[in-house]
Amino acid sequence: WPVAQDAEICLLKSGEIMIKLPLTVEDILNFGEGNRELFIKSSTYSIIPITVTETGLTISWIFSSDPKSVSFSVVYQESEEVPLDQCKVLIPMTRCNSHKETIRGQVKVRNSGIYMLIFDNTFSRFISKRVFYHLTVERPVIYDGSDFP
Repeated sequence: WPVAQDAEICLLKSGEIMIKLPLTVEDILNFGEGNRELFIKSSTYSIIPITVTETGLTISWIFSSDPKSVSFSVVYQESEEVPLDQCKVLIPMTRCNSHKETIRGQVKVRNSGIYMLIFDNTFSRFISKRVFYHLTVERPVIYDGSDFP
């Protein structure tokens, strides 16, 4: 029997990738205030794989697109050696009206590994898109009692 696979995994395995932009937590911490731009040709997708070594962090994103919408997903991969079939979909592929409103979201890092932000334009046969995005990483605030008299 063929195993039914998530659309996100099928895309990563056989879709046409436009840009792969690997980042680390350190890269994101030094991101600055401005937005970055990602170009996605029609019928392709782009990914931002974020390698995370410490748990408890929160990765947040804000993005908009021009012109028209893009689809967005987050997939977790334990390491680069792990086959794509064993990746876990954290946020299913969702068509976003990111040309009309800013899309915000976040994911909590429960395990070290690679968190892939996927911007998908494979549904668009003729129109290329630009995605303007900003990423942040927050460490959990741990109360150490130091302000106690």
